[in-house]
Amino acid sequence: QVQLVESGGGLVQAGGSLRLSCAASGRTFRMRAMGWFRQAPGKEREFVAAISWTGGVDYYSDSVKFRFIISRDSASNTGYLQMNRLKLDDTAVYYCAATPYGGNWDRWSTYPDWGQGTQVTVSS
Repeated sequence: QVQLVESGGGLVQAGGSLRLSCAASGRTFRMRAMGWFRQAPGKEREFVAAISWTGGVDYYSDSVKFRFIISRDSASNTGYLQMNRLKLDDTAVYYCAATPYGGNWDRWSTYPDWGQGTQVTVSS
């Protein structure tokens, strides 16, 4: 099992940037793909981005592609989500998640391990 703790959320103006971090504990995190999801009030949890356990493959939703960058540092067991050119629609609670499975990374049901979430609010 992997324990995940997100940080880095906050209030930012539209067009600004934030970097979220996901600190993982547990030796098996290195063998897990990592994903970021978000959930806005009244909406379902949606996929944002995912990265393979090697860091060599990444995958983004159309809504964040070319604006967000997912990465990970195996040495520190930390994952990141760099969010640029933020929009009002990016306002949500952001969750990181980990999975031992090799596919379907855009489905929340693929991930058995979840963090508690961090709030991102984009203002006009």
